[in-house]
Amino acid sequence: MKYQWVILAIALIAGLTTSYILDSRNPSLAIEPHYPLNILESGNEAVDLYNPDDPRIRLVYFGYTQCPDVCPTSLAVMSAALKQIPAEQRQNIWPIFITLDPERDTAVKTANYAKHFHSSISGMTGTQEQTKELAEKYGVLYIRTDLKDSALEYVIDHNSYFYFLLPNGELIEKVPHLLNPAPLISIIPDIIKRVPNAS
Repeated sequence: MKYQWVILAIALIAGLTTSYILDSRNPSLAIEPHYPLNILESGNEAVDLYNPDDPRIRLVYFGYTQCPDVCPTSLAVMSAALKQIPAEQRQNIWPIFITLDPERDTAVKTANYAKHFHSSISGMTGTQEQTKELAEKYGVLYIRTDLKDSALEYVIDHNSYFYFLLPNGELIEKVPHLLNPAPLISIIPDIIKRVPNAS
């Protein structure tokens, strides 16, 4: 009887091991590791979006690198605003681009894309779970739309806002998609004045 239990235990372990190996090879069953909402990747580094030691106001835009129109336009507007505001205002702003397409936008790709528009814009990538949580937190609406017979395979339809955040991630204000930098330039000094220790 004792040997039967041993044989059953060995068979059970072998079965579970085989199941684990087969499941790990199935991408549909892969489970992403869980990371805190605020720890994202930019280039080859982990970045804390809510770093308490960085007092700058976060100016965040959500999009993706293969966006055909609205994202490049918005990042160009952000870049133009950064170039036109005084240096003392610019040093109080942390411009950030967060991808809504982590499946294709690696941390390096996203960082390089953001730098293409302005050297101070940090391009960040999170996991699918982090992306969803951040979108829900700030009211970012996005949906994947598959494209048949297209090399792109799919696009990410999304709303377009600039989000001003406190260092702890609290939303200060959001500004809708713009075609020129003037409204963004005019609101930045007002935002800085409203935030303690930012001016």
